[in-house]
Amino acid sequence: MADSTGNTSDTGAPRDPDSAPRKSSWRYIGPGIVVAATGVGAGDLVATLIAGSNFGYTLLWAAVLGCLVKISLAEAAGRWHLSTGRTLFDGWASLGRWTTWFFGIYVVIWGFSYGAAAMSSSALPLQALFPGVMDLEWWGVACGVVGLVFVWFNKYAVFEKVMTVMVGVMFVVTVYLAIRVVPNLGNAFAGLLPVIPDGEDSVLNTLGLIGGVGGTITLAAYGYWVNAKGWANTGWMKVMRLDNRVAYITTGVFVVAMLFVGAELLHAANIALSGGGKGLVQLGDILEDEYGTATAKFFLIGFFATSFTSLIGVWHGVSLMFADFVARQRDRTAGKGKEIASGEHERSWPFRAYLLWLTFPPVILLFQGEPFRLVIIYGVLGAAFMPFLALTLIWLLNSSRTPREWRNGWLSNGMLAVAGLLFLVLCLKEVWDQPWADFF
Repeated sequence: MADSTGNTSDTGAPRDPDSAPRKSSWRYIGPGIVVAATGVGAGDLVATLIAGSNFGYTLLWAAVLGCLVKISLAEAAGRWHLSTGRTLFDGWASLGRWTTWFFGIYVVIWGFSYGAAAMSSSALPLQALFPGVMDLEWWGVACGVVGLVFVWFNKYAVFEKVMTVMVGVMFVVTVYLAIRVVPNLGNAFAGLLPVIPDGEDSVLNTLGLIGGVGGTITLAAYGYWVNAKGWANTGWMKVMRLDNRVAYITTGVFVVAMLFVGAELLHAANIALSGGGKGLVQLGDILEDEYGTATAKFFLIGFFATSFTSLIGVWHGVSLMFADFVARQRDRTAGKGKEIASGEHERSWPFRAYLLWLTFPPVILLFQGEPFRLVIIYGVLGAAFMPFLALTLIWLLNSSRTPREWRNGWLSNGMLAVAGLLFLVLCLKEVWDQPWADFF
């Protein structure tokens, strides 16, 4: 029977009893919820709101396509972990030392900048909900420390349960808002037709919306969460694929709901929002004027759930990747999925050292702002990661490093190629747009 990679799953070879296929079941779902919650942050919701406010329903198709692209990337990462028994970083290391240098530099700079952004984004709704209690910066520090303590003292199972509850809050809030603004379903269905709106840079803005729907390093972390769940062999492949689809259907609901809000509430009134988390605070004020204080408060609770799940998701997932990175540098036989499944990395000093790196050094940026050159380096490295992920997955999953049964088929290769090209274009645009003349 053909699987989603386009290959057949029956090779006639004897199976390891531990790798016997598990029946695909909703009761196993977990890592997909975690990746959906982590990948969709305040910035993604604001980008979708702005797309709705600028173009109405015209770019609904782009938001849906973005979810399909990310399904392919996350499925490929999960398939690598399960089919080879090796972690993604171990796969990258097999491609050459350049991957180690790229990831090592990226994860240090990205973590320093992202830590400040995540703490600030989580602080904004708290300050709006509890005005006058303390300054935004101190709310940010509190969020970072709470995230640190929670991840430090809890293993994956508890982490997943908390993320699931917060995703439930996000889901209820976003769907409620989408219904509250009374979407025009006829226009929404018309928005599924692939049309590029008129205007300067409309093509690049459309590509940016496709590439921005919940897509960061958390896509690479998905395979690590799959292992942390206890899935460490091909017997879990069907379960992982169902889990991954749930992840991006959930993401799609968040994004489509916020595009409805942008199209109905902001587009008609010609209201422009600021970028980042401040745009969501603005939306809270607009909702209060339009629908009352209760709706605004309800939205701010959902905004906090969105931001804080991204924070603790990165605190856990990227720390897990960093622990694997360090283990692989110390011992070339490391980098096995069973090591992640055992939970030993969550107790390791590299895991906790990266947790501290995400939490305390970025506090400097909360109070002083990011240095100009760091902003540029962060932007370039961040833009380069997604094409790096897509193209290395194509390389790994079409080579002898992957068992033949689980290599890419035409569908997976096509989707990963589209993702790689999309993110490469966005990367080149990001590099081009940087003020290099002021850098030197």
